Amino acid sequence: MDFSEFPFLTTFTTEGISSNLKMYIVDSRGGAIACMLLALLFLGTWPAILTLLERRGRLPQHTYLDYTITNLLSAVIIAFTFGEFGHTNDDKPNFLVQLSQNNWPSVLFAMAGGVVLSLGNLSTQYAWAFVGLSVTEVITASITVVIGTTLNYFLDDKINRAEILFPGVACFLIAVCLGSVVHASNAKDNQAKLDGLKGSQIDKKGSISNESYAISKKDLEDGGGKGEKAKAGTASFLIELESQRAIKVFGKSTFIGLAICLFAGICFSLFSPAFNLATNDQWNTLDDGVPHLSVYTAFFYFSCSCFVIAIILNITFLYHPAFNLPKSSIKAYLNDWEGRGWAFLAGFLCGFGNGLQFMGGQAAGYAAADAVQALPLVSTFWGVLIFGEYRKSSRRTYVFLIGMLSMFIVAVGVLMASSGHRKR
Repeated sequence: MDFSEFPFLTTFTTEGISSNLKMYIVDSRGGAIACMLLALLFLGTWPAILTLLERRGRLPQHTYLDYTITNLLSAVIIAFTFGEFGHTNDDKPNFLVQLSQNNWPSVLFAMAGGVVLSLGNLSTQYAWAFVGLSVTEVITASITVVIGTTLNYFLDDKINRAEILFPGVACFLIAVCLGSVVHASNAKDNQAKLDGLKGSQIDKKGSISNESYAISKKDLEDGGGKGEKAKAGTASFLIELESQRAIKVFGKSTFIGLAICLFAGICFSLFSPAFNLATNDQWNTLDDGVPHLSVYTAFFYFSCSCFVIAIILNITFLYHPAFNLPKSSIKAYLNDWEGRGWAFLAGFLCGFGNGLQFMGGQAAGYAAADAVQALPLVSTFWGVLIFGEYRKSSRRTYVFLIGMLSMFIVAVGVLMASSGHRKR
């Protein structure tokens, strides 16, 4: 395809995207930042959709299976569009050409990245129930930046400006500490609300008792609620939510959620460095003359392994569910159309968000592309707007929440400012 026939596209590609006799690639700092910002919006929105479905009572196994399908489909779409634009050549072969080349060391790095991302995403869908959407995203994103950004900085041969990059990493580290404090403060606020209802109590391990839930629910049935929907932020709302949601958290220690967040954060911190190795071969694992994987080919293999792991684990969880969820089956999943469209949308948002992050990282450095880990800014917005998180909380909680979000705003700006330019 000759883009010189289209003046608009020719002008656009000159500024940020190159397509002359090779595939469509982002190769400017401005184009990379545009990709990062769009990825930030997508990657901060899809968790809110899955959280919404869980709170409406849909089994997370069903939701995640739907999400996984469109997540893979997005990688296929990107590969057959951006990965096939332009003429192929020996230095930058197109997607289909690379499928038959001897590039398996890089393919394995890409697939390893997909495995750890799948494990991380699968874990967070349970963490959201225990500690909330906002805190989960804050903790996992901050761990990702502290570990993953440091690894990417050295893998990228220090193309990012260290004097700017690492202060940004420090801001993320402060944000994860504030996120933990926000969670503890909000949990204390919620318990104070529940204490206002008869028999409500919290044990020394930080878990709300099932007895408290049963008594408080009875109070509502005996006239406290009168069929009206509870207002967000009230004790009645917390109990109503518990009765509707798929994952029951009353009676379980909130430290379970924090432990899941830690595991997910470690997984997330490894997928971007693995993808970096897949596309740039810093360890020289490819034979001489074999071109590096393009972003689009690597993303295809990355998404395939992510898909396989997700299918295996979620089908297992259908018959052997975690956290006392009800058992299900493949037949029940196929017949469950409630919320399926939303789950498909979440998969597309995550898939295209990851693709845009990698496209930006290949141009400006994967360390700078970790700025998309400021996605809790978007997730917190949806958490407050849709789920009523932090409604009627204490002033102390609001102070910590504002501090946490402020650190993220500073961090994302600093990381984007550290963007470099990869040598071709």
